[in-house]
Amino acid sequence: VQLQASGGGLVQPGGSLRLSCAASGNIFSINGMGWYRQAPGKRRELVATITNGGNTNYADFVKGRFTISRDNAKNTLYLQMNSLKPEDTAVYRCYADIQARYWGQGTQVTVSS
Repeated sequence: VQLQASGGGLVQPGGSLRLSCAASGNIFSINGMGWYRQAPGKRRELVATITNGGNTNYADFVKGRFTISRDNAKNTLYLQMNSLKPEDTAVYRCYADIQARYWGQGTQVTVSS
């Protein structure tokens, strides 16, 4: 099983980005999925999670700004990030719970003017 994350980049404060995380390989079904982030010198933070039924949870610091979603037919996870702030700058990593937890590679998000 492999997870391929994409969509990071440089954006100005107030801007938007959409991250994607595509799972491939020997997948029968994916249970929970989610995104973490880690900024330099800081601890890893859970950003958002989504169950295979579509129930979502968000960290307080992204509520109202970020939206997590998934396309089960495509085994793909998304994170729509709006109203980005400089403090959102971090490496974002996705995960998928299948028989075990699998991780995607990090994708850098930089919010700066």
